[in-house]
Amino acid sequence: MIARQRLFSFAASRRGLFAASLLLAGAACHAQAPAPAPTDQPATTSAPLRVDITGGISQPMPIAVPVMPTPAAIDTPAGGTAALGKQVSDVITNDLRNSGLFTPLAAGQLRPVAFPQVQAPDYPTWLGTGAQALVQGYVQANSDGTLTVGCYLYDVFAKSELTREGYIVKPGEWRQAAHKCADTVYHRLTGEGPYFNSQVIYVSETGPKKNRTKRLAIMDQDGANHRFITNGQSLVLTPRFAPGRQTIVFMSFENDQPRVYVYDVGSGRKRLVVNQPYTTFAPRFSPDGRYILFSMIVAGNCNIYRVSASGGQATRLTTSPGIDVGGSYSPDGSKIVFESDRSGTQQVYVMNADGSNQRRISYGGGRYATPVWSPRGDLIAYTHMGGKFAVGVMGADGSNPHDLTNGWQDEGPTWAPNGRVLMFFRTAQGSGRADLWSVDLTGVNERRIPTPLDGSDPAWGPLLP
Repeated sequence: MIARQRLFSFAASRRGLFAASLLLAGAACHAQAPAPAPTDQPATTSAPLRVDITGGISQPMPIAVPVMPTPAAIDTPAGGTAALGKQVSDVITNDLRNSGLFTPLAAGQLRPVAFPQVQAPDYPTWLGTGAQALVQGYVQANSDGTLTVGCYLYDVFAKSELTREGYIVKPGEWRQAAHKCADTVYHRLTGEGPYFNSQVIYVSETGPKKNRTKRLAIMDQDGANHRFITNGQSLVLTPRFAPGRQTIVFMSFENDQPRVYVYDVGSGRKRLVVNQPYTTFAPRFSPDGRYILFSMIVAGNCNIYRVSASGGQATRLTTSPGIDVGGSYSPDGSKIVFESDRSGTQQVYVMNADGSNQRRISYGGGRYATPVWSPRGDLIAYTHMGGKFAVGVMGADGSNPHDLTNGWQDEGPTWAPNGRVLMFFRTAQGSGRADLWSVDLTGVNERRIPTPLDGSDPAWGPLLP
């Protein structure tokens, strides 16, 4: 039987996944097509213009993103195509700036672009602005009610086209086209995978410190298109996307019973993952969406289980006398990283997907919690507790552990789809209020993610189609 005192001393974090879990234990777009070209000019081979990210961010690349013109000003349900051209450019500009790898030119430095210039840039003019790269495009209303957003990237010095894409979207989904264009530019100039066209689910919080109302909310990665999923009548924690984004798994205190539920985003219906009279928590999908990992407390013992995403009999994966919590699959689904106090302190362990070969990989100072495997498979992010809470990363074998953040209470990391950026939540000292933040692997580019209310427990979803 796990002693209550041990659980409470083990749970140093007031708000994080492991803290909530242990306190519980102690208490019981779219089709993509080539952009219609104003001319028949083909894309040309270019000089290797590239942002160097190997040694961190030394000098963000100056880049110009002028307002996108339209071949004909037409009203759409999302607004006129002329106005949408500016909005699309603004989203692309903000995405690239927020990455920390680019310095978009200020509005006063930008020049108007006529529609015929989209494929024939005025290179001498742009060269005079100091921009190294140029993003041009257009917004066109189609006869079937859709929009086409063209996206072209140019090397200003080499006077060459680097890439072009076209996105056909419904008018209300123009932001996704803008994010896709930014992803195209980001990928071409950095070599990194895309991540702008994605969503985040998190716990939205409001109310006094000791009586917080918590609701599930979903939004684009930049904070736009925000909406609430639950009404706040029941406490919710740790939402996680399925690989296809159509379902979410989370923990709820509905009817004062802490259980794990699966929620269908489209229908709004939810169901219990395991219909048993036990506390279940810390859920996460497998990479193929076939299974759900979760922790369950039975007869005072806390272990990790696996169950089919469609329901059924759960399989126990851990059997140690310690408290085993959480679980995050490697991208190929062959291994699981989790946290346990079986060694006497909260540490990170790895096991095979069937529960075999369990072994500790964290040996640095302090304690380690909320481990999550990178989509690339090379790193594991975690919460490091040693006087303060910090978000850190280590190799998949536990090598080179190091902190990325330096806040008072930073915890609960989640990976962007490209494995270069992490989102987490930061609690202000003394207030109990938390906000969402992001940081890249250099630890340099920290920024706060805008949310209507306080936020915690973020989970980054996969790229949108």
